[in-house]
Amino acid sequence: MGILGEIGLILAGLVVIVLAAELFTNGIEWLGQRLQLSEGVVGSVLAAVGTALPETLIPFVAVIFFGSKNGESVGIGAIAGAPFMLSTLTLGLCGLTVLLCSKSGRRPKELQLNNVVIARDLRYFTAAYAIAMLAVLASPYVYVRYVIAIVLFFIYPIYVWKCFQHEGEVGEAPEHLFLDRLFKCGSDKLRLIIPQILLGLGGIIGGAFIFVDHVDDLACYLGLPVVVLSLIITPIATELPEKINSVLWARQGKDTLALGNITGALVFQSCIPVAFGVGCTRWNLDNGTILTGIVAVISGTIFMLLLKANKLTATHLAFGMLAYAISIGSFVLVDYLDGGLEYLKPGEEAPPAHHGSYEPRQPAQSMSIAHQIRQQTGKISQH
Repeated sequence: MGILGEIGLILAGLVVIVLAAELFTNGIEWLGQRLQLSEGVVGSVLAAVGTALPETLIPFVAVIFFGSKNGESVGIGAIAGAPFMLSTLTLGLCGLTVLLCSKSGRRPKELQLNNVVIARDLRYFTAAYAIAMLAVLASPYVYVRYVIAIVLFFIYPIYVWKCFQHEGEVGEAPEHLFLDRLFKCGSDKLRLIIPQILLGLGGIIGGAFIFVDHVDDLACYLGLPVVVLSLIITPIATELPEKINSVLWARQGKDTLALGNITGALVFQSCIPVAFGVGCTRWNLDNGTILTGIVAVISGTIFMLLLKANKLTATHLAFGMLAYAISIGSFVLVDYLDGGLEYLKPGEEAPPAHHGSYEPRQPAQSMSIAHQIRQQTGKISQH
């Protein structure tokens, strides 16, 4: 398949994600209405966990099925990449959406937030992810890592319990359920809400895999640096559900849902996948990965303090994009100084990424981890 075909399939995957995200967000809002849940619970728990599934799947598959072929390094990179991108670029995109939509008169410039909900999410995230970064010191001690992993895992159910304990307002009724427009039996019927949520979630996951699949192929075809492929392109693709859902909600002025979708995903990503990484890998992170972790914790802490002071604005959020760009530049520099910045020849497969551990670089494999995962699921039939 030529470059135009790859671009066409990438765009097709993006369209699938956008349409599925519309179905999902609309269904999630109606589920919250039907169950009389606050916007904080809907955004931080229901939407966040649902849209976190695509990027959560990758490290589990990489470590469990491809651990013998540097899958551990790929898994660690994916686990650490999600909180970094969510706390900088994704929150930044939310802020940019608010600024652009307010200029066009579609919504007010001021954030319409439940500060308590978002600050609580960021507090849990920064605490859990700081513990995960400190767990690097325990990488040689297996049983210490097991204890840390158990602690991280159980932080999440405590957080969910706190979310449901918090008394918040039920959001305004959204526009009609999309499936109700076909069946005309009421938008508050669970027999329509649940299928629409599952349909939207399936479309999000499927579209994300199409996108990642062909972004990987396109990067190999163009001969991009391995660091670009393993650190930047794939995480941007797998985080698309959170980005798109939050942009849609921010455009509508539903800021608690928009930011809660991101901050709730931050808590989930810093607890469940990170607990898996700490307990099931050696968790010996390299300098670049530790750098992204530090940036994520600092970013979350700054936004949390601004919220507590009631001073957080869309402009502050937009600065997250700048923090992301500077961090990526620093990561590439660190990677280059470590001798890790390698380019692919057009059409050459990427060797398993080394980011995430101090493991010595292995000779290039005949197939990238992404292609091995596709083979595992039957998408290709040979090494």
